[in-house]
Amino acid sequence: MTSELPLGREVAYPRAYDPSLLFPIARAQGRAALGFGGGGLPFAGHDRWHAYELSWLDGRGRPLVETATLLVPAESPNLVESKSLKLYLNSLNGTRFDSRADVQARISADLSAAAGAPVAVEFGLPPVDAGDGTAPGAPAPVSLDGLDLACDEYDAPNAALLTADAGARVDEVLHSALLKSNCPVTGQPDWASIRVAYRGPRIDRAGLLRYLVSFREHAGFHEQCVEQVFVDVMARCRPEALSVEARYTRRGGLDINPWRATPGLAPPAAARDPRQ
Repeated sequence: MTSELPLGREVAYPRAYDPSLLFPIARAQGRAALGFGGGGLPFAGHDRWHAYELSWLDGRGRPLVETATLLVPAESPNLVESKSLKLYLNSLNGTRFDSRADVQARISADLSAAAGAPVAVEFGLPPVDAGDGTAPGAPAPVSLDGLDLACDEYDAPNAALLTADAGARVDEVLHSALLKSNCPVTGQPDWASIRVAYRGPRIDRAGLLRYLVSFREHAGFHEQCVEQVFVDVMARCRPEALSVEARYTRRGGLDINPWRATPGLAPPAAARDPRQ
């Protein structure tokens, strides 16, 4: 599968509109390793993309520029590989469209075909918040990053580091800006902040931070890493409700923000980190 990806090798810059540049990857490939590749999903969610480099030509050939927010549902059978999305968006640079609505509809149709489910496309980006998912006036999540602890596991996510106190039930939000993993194709680092909101047995904060740090040399797509965090926390800590959102920093004019939660929870307010 990875040998076919355009990542990690020289690719010609697209000079004309080409939806075939989009490279879908079956989500089942990563989900099978988590134990639910062929069945129903244990979560709801979406992948929110921010596109910072979008341009096309109007009907008279005049360039226009925009930003965009793309929303891919987690239940779509495919995720879209990020460099292929960058190349696809670049293929619009020399293409004429009669209206902004035509551009929006074309991107939505092409991404929906690649993902296998409807993808929403809106021009513009959400606002920048405090970087921990806090909306103005809302209580701040608890940061894990100041904990005084030693870490020595970096090669693979270790769910055994996760524990919870069944005798103490809480409703809280924990945040860290220390999540790092690596692209499974190129090995390039992927940096993110992560927000874990839950209700149930109190999660050991030191163990959660060590667990997040254990992703540091792990090779995994952004979406798969967030799904692993969700599945591991649910299995080891058994919260009644859980929401996991990661905000990855930009690469190639795109950033990805996967969110996974127990069904029925409202999605977090769309926003960006200062690092984005």
